[in-house]
Amino acid sequence: MADEDKPQEKRPQQVFTLLVEVGRKADDGLPENATGGALLCYASGVDEAEAVRETVAVLKEAGLAPLDVSGYGTLEERLAEGHDIDEDERTLMERARAENAVIVAQMTPFFDKP
Repeated sequence: MADEDKPQEKRPQQVFTLLVEVGRKADDGLPENATGGALLCYASGVDEAEAVRETVAVLKEAGLAPLDVSGYGTLEERLAEGHDIDEDERTLMERARAENAVIVAQMTPFFDKP
């Protein structure tokens, strides 16, 4: 049997914690005097690259302007690094996995002046 004839092994979905910095764009939903913002997201994917691609696509579709994405790993990776992850955060991660979705858990606008 040729390699291309073999059924591909389906890799399991994992959930990754991502921090996405966004710039300004018309009708982006950020406060009028904000210069941008940061979104804490939980995104499912077979790997972190897929989770990042999906997150950027969803945020662009929602009218936001993603500038940079920082990955913080899966639940297991974060626990291994000593992160304290509460039940609410775990629930959102499970929801992202169950729905194969991107969940925006927190949005923090940036301002030049306090």
